[in-house]
Amino acid sequence: MNKKQNSDNNIALNRKATHEYSIEERFEAGIALEGWEVKSLRAGRTQLDQSYVIIKSGEAFLLGASITPLQTASTHIHPDPQRTRKLLLHKRELSKLIGNVERKGYTLIPLSLYWKGKHVKLQIGLAKGKKAHDKRASEKDRDWQRDKQRLMKKSKL
Repeated sequence: MNKKQNSDNNIALNRKATHEYSIEERFEAGIALEGWEVKSLRAGRTQLDQSYVIIKSGEAFLLGASITPLQTASTHIHPDPQRTRKLLLHKRELSKLIGNVERKGYTLIPLSLYWKGKHVKLQIGLAKGKKAHDKRASEKDRDWQRDKQRLMKKSKL
C-alpha cells in the first residue's frame, strides 16, 4: 500500500503493534462483515489491540478483534463481538504470506482498520517480534527524533 490513509478514514489503530513488532511489509485486505458490524464500525465501536491474523487451509482469518454491537441491533440476531472474520486477499498475496509465516517464522499483525470508499479495509503487517533491547532502542530513537524536532523549531524562532 503506497498511499497513507487519511486520519478521518481510520476506524481503529493497533498502536501496540509497532512497539511489540518490527513490521517488514504491509498488505491491504478486505474483510467479510455482517450488517450490524458495519453499523458498529461507523459508530467507532471496535478494538484491534488483542487481535491477530491466522492462515488456515489457504485462507486468512482475523481473530480477537472486538466489534461491540449497538443497542439498536436487531432482536432476531445474536451478535458475537469476538467472532472470526474472513479476510479477502488475492491468491498471490496469500501464497506469499503463507510462505513467510510457515517457513520464515513471521507473524501477521492487524495494524489498522479503515474506510476505503464504501468498503472496510484492514492493513496487515508481516512482522517479527522485537526483543526487549530492540524495544528500548526504538524508544530511544523516537525520543531523539522528538527532541530534534523541538530543537529545530526553537532554532527557527
